[in-house]
Amino acid sequence: MGPLPKRKVSKSRRDRRRAHHALTLKHLVECESCGEYHIAHRVCPKCGSYRGEEVVEIEND
Repeated sequence: MGPLPKRKVSKSRRDRRRAHHALTLKHLVECESCGEYHIAHRVCPKCGSYRGEEVVEIEND
């Protein structure tokens, strides 16, 4: 039999441990080309540009 906890972990102790587990929003920046917001240091999904240059060709439906 493996190691088991000696005592029950209280709800307050458990929740204090999980205080830092919250998810955060990605850092959004405005695209230089089209003005849409996208995740920083990523290609813009709307126009396919990165740092003002077109990197990916986007098909507009």
